Amino acid sequence: MDQGGSDVLGVLGRTSAPAGTATTTAPRAGTNAFVKTRAAMIAADTMMISIAAMAALVLRSQTQWLAAVGVTDQLGGFPREVAPQLSLLWLLALWAFGAQSPRRTGAGSWEYQRVLTASLGTAALVGIGAYLVQIQLSRGFFVIFFGIGTSLLLVGRLALRRAIQRAHVRGHFRSRVLVAGTDRHIDDVARVLRRESWLGYEVVGGLSPTPPPSGETLGGVEVVGDPSAVSAVLERTDVDAIVFADGALPCADDFRRTAWDLESRNVQMIVVPSLSDISRQRLDVRPVAGLPFVHVERPQRDLPMRVCKRIFDVIGSGLLLLLLSPVTLLVALAIVLDDRGPVLFRQRRVGIAGQHFDCFKFRSMCQDADAVLQRLTESNEGSGVLFKMKADPRITRVGRVLRRYSLDELPQLLNVFAGHMSLVGPRPPLPREVDAYEGDIVQRLRVRPGMTGLWQVSGRSDLSWEDTVRLDLYYADNWSITQDAMILLRTVKAVVGGRGAY
Repeated sequence: MDQGGSDVLGVLGRTSAPAGTATTTAPRAGTNAFVKTRAAMIAADTMMISIAAMAALVLRSQTQWLAAVGVTDQLGGFPREVAPQLSLLWLLALWAFGAQSPRRTGAGSWEYQRVLTASLGTAALVGIGAYLVQIQLSRGFFVIFFGIGTSLLLVGRLALRRAIQRAHVRGHFRSRVLVAGTDRHIDDVARVLRRESWLGYEVVGGLSPTPPPSGETLGGVEVVGDPSAVSAVLERTDVDAIVFADGALPCADDFRRTAWDLESRNVQMIVVPSLSDISRQRLDVRPVAGLPFVHVERPQRDLPMRVCKRIFDVIGSGLLLLLLSPVTLLVALAIVLDDRGPVLFRQRRVGIAGQHFDCFKFRSMCQDADAVLQRLTESNEGSGVLFKMKADPRITRVGRVLRRYSLDELPQLLNVFAGHMSLVGPRPPLPREVDAYEGDIVQRLRVRPGMTGLWQVSGRSDLSWEDTVRLDLYYADNWSITQDAMILLRTVKAVVGGRGAY
């Protein structure tokens, strides 16, 4: 999610070494990866800014469209002479704002925020500076250069992030880490880092104050030492970072001394609080008397935000019903010609607060699908309360195409418009599935079910029941209008690719 992965490691921090402490710069595998990542970021930024400069030099003479948006150009503003200097200034601003820090790239929105801040700051500095010293800089060049350049920088960072994440999944450019804490916390952190392999962390061992007799945690992490003796462990273990979970060290003084030690050895320190599946937007770190208080804001489920989400759903579903009406007519015709059966399939589902409603779909199965299901129970390939079967014999020829591209779900726009569902939300469960819910799973009913959601953009039917529940609970706790918009954009890619659809 971008998948929500930036929140997995909680609060990340480095501390400064005390005066007189020597620092080492011994090369490490992860450090080399950071160097290569920074070089790739600088190269990508340079290329994008150069393209923007050339485009501005060519397009500035096209004054018709500039006049249409109210920009009057001065063609004598010597842009050719200042373009290299402005490009260099922009690159320096990206560096100064920390937008080229490899330790803060690959997940979350922090990287994009820094790129945008540096770009807007550079544009403001150039504009104000040109006004103060009376430099007749071409307005057309200024608008095109920073307008196209900022967009290209963001697109370039997105492409670079995807490339880095794919490299991490394939085992390249990973950071070797130790996880410190109690055995249970070591397993919890290790399980997340292994599951989210795109983050690029490779767990090579654990540090436990009470090592198990077997030398391994229940999750299979080898315990290589005690958190209070980090120096001795680092002498024989080559790692790039140590992740400190609960129970790692007894007091703040031990954390401070350990931070100094790690700084002198060029090893990153990562602290994970006892928080999981909470978005970064809900976390606010506020130093209070030297203590880093982590305030967790309430989920955005109050009345004003619910009203905004409902307005978004009504407008979005209404527009989609109009725009996709030719597609729905073609799909309906194909279903009728396939087996002469009914076009729509109506099924009872459970919505917000356990309320039942009729969910509409284009029929993708044979007309006696429910009766056939009784004979297929032993062939269930799903987990939990879900029934899944890749080669389900109930699906018709037209139905397979509809399911691959999620066209069978188009009638659910009517459910969204009526208020039973939302454009984005958890998967709408069947009543028999809800009856089988245990523990925290029922919390996914706190929000309206959706046509798409984190489960849709993260694998669809390829997901296990546990992962589906985890994503739904994460969404219920952390949803926002911005996240909904991002999920809708990612849904287009998931639907076109057809991954996990059956």
